[in-house]
Amino acid sequence: MSSPRRVIVLRHGQTLHNVGGIYQGHLDTDLSATGEEQAAAAADVLRVEPIGRIVSSDLTRAARTAHAVATSVALPVEYDVRLREIDVGAWAGMNHDEVAARYPAETAAIAQGQDARRGDHGENLHEVGLRTHAVFAEVVAAQDEGQLTVLVTHGLAARTLVSSVLGWSERQTWLTMAGLANGHWAELAEHRTGWRLVSWNAGAPPGLARGQVSVSTTH
Repeated sequence: MSSPRRVIVLRHGQTLHNVGGIYQGHLDTDLSATGEEQAAAAADVLRVEPIGRIVSSDLTRAARTAHAVATSVALPVEYDVRLREIDVGAWAGMNHDEVAARYPAETAAIAQGQDARRGDHGENLHEVGLRTHAVFAEVVAAQDEGQLTVLVTHGLAARTLVSSVLGWSERQTWLTMAGLANGHWAELAEHRTGWRLVSWNAGAPPGLARGQVSVSTTH
């Protein structure tokens, strides 16, 4: 394959909820000042790539990150609700300690790698994988040879999307794969045997706000 198709899966910049360890899910939070810097730093790195398309979650924190990248390469942003973060149901707006105290069985199950449903009526990882992978499949089907598409999404959604493309189980991914840092990305490239993970947690080099990047995986 002379010129493979590629997909970059980019996590949004930091929010104040990330800093506070608060579950966001579908809450529509904005970037913090640091998050804006992270988005700009990511855009500065990615602008040299031959990006042909940018598709983003419609939630503000992802949309603002996507806008920074789109501005740097003079492209529009397309929005798809299927790239939203996992729906955490009743946990939205609660911090980790509150969730652990009120939902001890569920948090213990998740810590052991079980794909438990979040917050009573929220989603599990399998459901997130189905919807995000559907976006990936549609994007790839429309890609020309050698084209690069950027998908802008969220922490758990990004990790679940990548693992679903690679055929990894939710348990294997949860127990072995660290989350993407805010403003960082994974790159997938087409190979004759399928899609391969080229990079994980790639980000801006030192001097481009790297020192301010949050390593929180709070979604």
